[in-house]
Amino acid sequence: MRVVLLGTGAGGGFPRWNCACVRCDAARDGKLPARGPECAAVTGNSRDWWLLNTSPDIRTQLGAASALWPGPRHTPVRGVLLTDAEANHVAGLAVLRDAPGLKTYAAPPVLAALARARTALGRHAPWEWADSLAEGGFVLAGGLVVTAHPVPGTAPAYVPARLKDRHWVIVYRVEDLVTGRVLVYAPRVSTWSPLLDDLVATADGVILDGTHFAPEESPEPARHLPVSGPTGSLATLARHRHVRRIYTHLADTNPLLDPASQARALVTEAGVEVLPDGAEFALWRGAVRLMRPAPAPTRPAATAEPRRAAHAPCGSE
Repeated sequence: MRVVLLGTGAGGGFPRWNCACVRCDAARDGKLPARGPECAAVTGNSRDWWLLNTSPDIRTQLGAASALWPGPRHTPVRGVLLTDAEANHVAGLAVLRDAPGLKTYAAPPVLAALARARTALGRHAPWEWADSLAEGGFVLAGGLVVTAHPVPGTAPAYVPARLKDRHWVIVYRVEDLVTGRVLVYAPRVSTWSPLLDDLVATADGVILDGTHFAPEESPEPARHLPVSGPTGSLATLARHRHVRRIYTHLADTNPLLDPASQARALVTEAGVEVLPDGAEFALWRGAVRLMRPAPAPTRPAATAEPRRAAHAPCGSE
């Protein structure tokens, strides 16, 4: 199983376009690494890739990941797995609109919230939409089996109040059928539940919500579990040292954005990672390997294997 962290920032990315805080200014000056809105990609065979959320910057993020570049008339992207209906996780669907045959998985409330968007996208290219909470999970092209697990979480602000009492946030468990390796993808976590603990305990790697380092950073503490503190995720992750643990979805208030910060030193000492955008790692049988993106990737050679068309004719809308 290979995983690419396409984006590791919170909504709006880092630096935020309308923020002049010390960290955002440092990122604009090149003193701190910039980060796009959170999303990732996963594959079991290095040919069929699945996006985990789709950020507004998905075009740029895919362009920076050579493994996901299209061939002459095909794309290795097979579809999308959505964890929720937040704008920074679904806005990229519009960018993918001209790729026919993509399959998108989401929880029923998310599918309902996207009803109008699904209709609009369907006028560009036929897509398939599926319930990610279907009993027994589902198998993805490339040899991955996935189960989705509802976790506590709030609805997006744009959702009517009458619809906010549903399961809006899910965590994905992705297993490689060949190697048996397991990835838990949980970029939005409001509380550490027994279910999440069990999922992490049986995983080889976890990508976890690291939005805020401390509770006081958030105007809405109930939305994201902080990293630090006696009930924070870092203390809980200490029980799972056998698992590769990676924080994502970092807000611009988070000191983890600065590699020289005391917060980063604390997390690193605990064996938990904060990786840059574009970082790639693999979960193989008997080993976990980190593969950094090459400085100047080259376009992969065309293949004679028939693939799904990447897009409508160039210049069309």
